[in-house]
Formats: sequence, structure tokens, C-alpha cells
Amino acid sequence: MGVKDVSARWLKASRALKKEDRGFGQKVAEMAKKHSSEAFYALDDPLEAAVFSVLVEMMKEKEDKKE
Repeated sequence: MGVKDVSARWLKASRALKKEDRGFGQKVAEMAKKHSSEAFYALDDPLEAAVFSVLVEMMKEKEDKKE
């Protein structure tokens, strides 16, 4: 169990969202997986690692839009 499990649950949960929100839920789940191995070793809680990973990806996207 770890970040990959959390992101898999988030992906499943995103299917229950309204149609216009579904894509955003899927994107958040994918963001969580991007740093799963690095964040998992640094943080004990898989949920904390998943949220941290999503926040890193959001900051990267924000920075990309500035450029």
C-alpha cells in the first residue's frame, strides 16, 4: 500500500464525479502518481505523499504558464 493505491482510489472516485469534473479528478490522480516513489520514501503517510505530489505538479504547471 502506498501512493499508487491512493491514486488508484482517487481515479476510481473521479468516475463518480459530475461529467464536467471527471477530467479534473483523473488529472489529480495522475499527478499523485508522478512522484509516488520519491515522496513515499520521504513521508510516512501515503495520503500526505500523494497530496504533496499533487501540489508539486500544480506548482510546476503554474510556473509553466508564467513562461
